[in-house]
Amino acid sequence: MNSLRAFLSCASEAEIRALVDELSENAVRAMPYLFELWALDHQIAPEGDWATWLVMGGRGAGKTRAGAEWIRAQVEGAGPEDPGLCRRVALVGETYAQARDVMVLGDSGLIACSPEGYRPKWVESRRTLVWPNGAEAQVFSAHDADALRGPQFHAAWCDELAKWPNAQMTWDMLQFALRLGEDPRAVVTTTPQPTPLMTELLDSRHVAMTHAATSANAANLAPTFLKLVTEKYGGTALGRQELDGEMIEDMPDALWPAKHIREVAADTLPDLQKVVVALDPPVSAHEDSDACGIIVAGQIGQGGDAQYVVLDDATVQGASTLDWARQAVAMVEHWRADYLVAEVNQGGDLVAQVLRQVHPGVPLRTVHASRGKVVRAAPVALLYERGQVRHAGRFTELEDQMRAMGRSGFKGKGSPDRVDALVWALSDLMQVEAVMPRARQL
Repeated sequence: MNSLRAFLSCASEAEIRALVDELSENAVRAMPYLFELWALDHQIAPEGDWATWLVMGGRGAGKTRAGAEWIRAQVEGAGPEDPGLCRRVALVGETYAQARDVMVLGDSGLIACSPEGYRPKWVESRRTLVWPNGAEAQVFSAHDADALRGPQFHAAWCDELAKWPNAQMTWDMLQFALRLGEDPRAVVTTTPQPTPLMTELLDSRHVAMTHAATSANAANLAPTFLKLVTEKYGGTALGRQELDGEMIEDMPDALWPAKHIREVAADTLPDLQKVVVALDPPVSAHEDSDACGIIVAGQIGQGGDAQYVVLDDATVQGASTLDWARQAVAMVEHWRADYLVAEVNQGGDLVAQVLRQVHPGVPLRTVHASRGKVVRAAPVALLYERGQVRHAGRFTELEDQMRAMGRSGFKGKGSPDRVDALVWALSDLMQVEAVMPRARQL
């Protein structure tokens, strides 16, 4: 098989056509499903003694296909009803819906990759995929780690592990469940992010890794996709992470190391005692101006035991003054916020006037920054370090700005408008007078 793959990788079109002409009809029909012939190097499982195969790469690099094909290789036998190496498999995604839609039903998922006769059937009521030979793959959500207590498996596939909520607990529960057969293994397919669990895996001697950038799979992507995203994101931290599949490490003096930015499932939040919307308006309003930072945050509990949650990032770029005011007021109404906190260093009374024009009765507090960004941000960063703040979802652009904020200043592009709004929101909830003097009620 390896020699045939090597031949196909360097053969001319005429040589490949000559080879195909010599094959039987059944052989030709089978070739698209012989993944070893067409796979890229990073999509082939490494040799050696490993417990976890980590496939790390950019968006569209072929990670999902690699995971699906590895599971196929574990469960399929010589014939459709013949047993394979594994009979019980765990499929773990960020949510049940994402695991089902990507890993099972997606274009590169298990059903699409399987040939007729070997193709498994999806049983929605059981959240289970069943092969003709009796092998089963059960779908799990990283939001529900306890669901992995009890079941046991020969193999597992974990997709986009770097963005799982409750990642460490879910991963730990899965390890206890991988206890069938002589050599239970797992494949992890993910775009990297510098989470504690990702760092643990990369440092483990039981983990083998393959890696590729988005460009490695260019032949299977829309012709304009790579050009457009490279032009927009090439060279940025987001581009290095999402396109090059590079693990972006924290700055030495980062106020918000990645391990301090934790998530919580929005549907598990208790009642909020208070909700605020914070607004950091730009100096000017045109398509090339700084963004208008708009962050929604809430408080759970009171006093020193209070917890805080970032509910939404509604920041807008290139909006007119009236448009960002409408967006801020819409967030107050949508989240039933107690009030809107607006920074007025740049716009003065104009900010309040525009907001009143949109909604005359909007509850509003105005604040004025008398200290530098880093000084104002430090107490909020300390809340994150203490584990008192969670994000109700993945706010990529906000979190990129947070990770670019060091004790010596902001190292990212443009202005940290999202971070500024975040600081105003959480500072208000904290009621830190030294950071944000008590604003007058309008």
